[in-house]
Amino acid sequence: MNKHLQSLIQIANLDKQIDDLEPKITQARKELDSKIAQKTSTLLTIETLQDQSKNLQHEINENDRIIHETSTRLEDIAKKQQEIRSEKELRALNVEEDIAKENLTLANEQIQKLQTIQKAKNNEITQLQESISELDSQISELEQSTQGAVEVIKKEQQEIFKQKQEIISKSDIKTITFYEKIRRWAKNTSVVPVFKQACGGCFIRLNDRIYAEVLSDENSIVTCPHCGRILYPSDKQTYQECVQ
Repeated sequence: MNKHLQSLIQIANLDKQIDDLEPKITQARKELDSKIAQKTSTLLTIETLQDQSKNLQHEINENDRIIHETSTRLEDIAKKQQEIRSEKELRALNVEEDIAKENLTLANEQIQKLQTIQKAKNNEITQLQESISELDSQISELEQSTQGAVEVIKKEQQEIFKQKQEIISKSDIKTITFYEKIRRWAKNTSVVPVFKQACGGCFIRLNDRIYAEVLSDENSIVTCPHCGRILYPSDKQTYQECVQ
């Protein structure tokens, strides 16, 4: 196996080790991230409830305005009733008074209803704010316990990354650039073995010429004509020698 391909197999193996550690970081942060997400959701709920409370207050204020205007109107009607000159005028004022009183009653009932709803929402806001304080305490504790575990995993990643960089520093830059280009879409299947004359990435059978090139020790990199992945022989002894 040529040295360029050997380097790529080693690099691909190290890249896979680095990526395999990411789920461990996610798992280590699982409970912490869950609490953070819960806090974010709670804050959004509080914000929504506060907006609803403000809208309710606006409606309460509007009904207060109606009550004030209606009360003023009733006072005017009372003054006019003392100055009436005809039965027709009296009936008109009585009708207007009845309508005003009905509007006054409806406005007062609406205010009571709105205040009840607003009080319930404000109580819910208070309860949620208390839960935020509890979540902050839990998050703080989890951050301390999680930090150590994550640092250990990241340190392991850094050590593997150093090994990778050491190999890259001794490798052909064009070959590495070619590998990185494939890795953008193939991820950890950028460099794959050939099994039973088939690509280990797309599993499509290779023709005899390509297969012969893969098995040869010529100083070249062979890619799958179907998917573009870099190929290497599946001989176990050869692979073990590469990754040691």
